[in-house]
Amino acid sequence: MRRFEFLDHTADIGIIVHGESLEALFENAGEAFFHLITDLRKVRQRIERRVEIGKEDLERLMVDWLGELLYLHDVEHLLFKRFRVESVGEDGLKAVVKGEPFQEGVHVIKTGVKAVTYHGIEVRKEDGGWRARIIFDL
Repeated sequence: MRRFEFLDHTADIGIIVHGESLEALFENAGEAFFHLITDLRKVRQRIERRVEIGKEDLERLMVDWLGELLYLHDVEHLLFKRFRVESVGEDGLKAVVKGEPFQEGVHVIKTGVKAVTYHGIEVRKEDGGWRARIIFDL
């Protein structure tokens, strides 16, 4: 099963993410998001951040999850490589992410993401697992 693929979209870029479980779907979305931003092979797991998001529907939860990761990237200049979603569902999301600060000369920013959008957002259960569609403003 593919974990994610990229979609071409005018001034934006989109991803379609797959996961065998809802937790895996959100983990794979985090990985796909940072795969857009940088070469993950060069990111080490030196720091850890806890992410918690309150009770929301799944589409809003996905946007807020990736939005929080984008915030940590923009404000603290962090790049994340590992995503462990401890729980996700009607009660919200709890996760731990691991990565390191951006380092000039080590990391290259491939894509500058401005925002995670609600345009065409979709999170749904399908045969054998879960699927999400997310569009990013570049």
